[in-house]
Amino acid sequence: MGGRITGYAGSAVTRAEKARRVQGILDAFFPQAMVPLRHRDPYTLLIAVLLSAQCTDQRVNEVTPGLFARAATPAEMVRLTVAQIRSLIRSCGLAPQKARAIRSLSRMLLEEHGGKVPDSFEKLEELPGVGHKTASVVMVQAFGRPAFPVDTHIHRLSARWGLSSGLNVVRTERDLKKLFAPDDWGRVHLQMILFGREQCPARSHDFSLCPICSWAASRARQLRERRHSM
Repeated sequence: MGGRITGYAGSAVTRAEKARRVQGILDAFFPQAMVPLRHRDPYTLLIAVLLSAQCTDQRVNEVTPGLFARAATPAEMVRLTVAQIRSLIRSCGLAPQKARAIRSLSRMLLEEHGGKVPDSFEKLEELPGVGHKTASVVMVQAFGRPAFPVDTHIHRLSARWGLSSGLNVVRTERDLKKLFAPDDWGRVHLQMILFGREQCPARSHDFSLCPICSWAASRARQLRERRHSM
């Protein structure tokens, strides 16, 4: 679980102890954390998560009703051309690449998986445009399989709170999986994202007023982030 580390107030705590306290606070703030992307089933969740890359959830939720009204299944999606899909998602970042991926993965689902989204990391990551984070979201939120997707908010907060070294997302995912119980990974993943958006922004953040940073972020971390924001 990691050795003893020094918290904001100078008291020595283990990462495991810190994680337990963090989880208690997250549960108090977001007892019923829900997936912020609107979806109907594993397929529409997969498409929504793919669209969310370099795009806000709010924008994705503005785009997907129109997209899913035209095509909410792989069979319906492949009837559209790449240009038609692109026009429906044009306000999302990287729309041309995403349109090609959406149509290609939909065809692959039909040809290799009977039109169903596979509940396997290996098979999901073989789909065009689907990386490990997207596969992790689908696995935990659509199929209830243990997974801890790490997005920019989670990667940032894990380093800020001293739960991980923050060297890379692979290391962050590994560290968080050691600190939290597998049954809690999906909930904590969503709670950290919501907390990062609403309570713990990347810039202009008052550490002393934050319910978690006020005791979890080391003085060295605070000074480092202040220097980077100047």
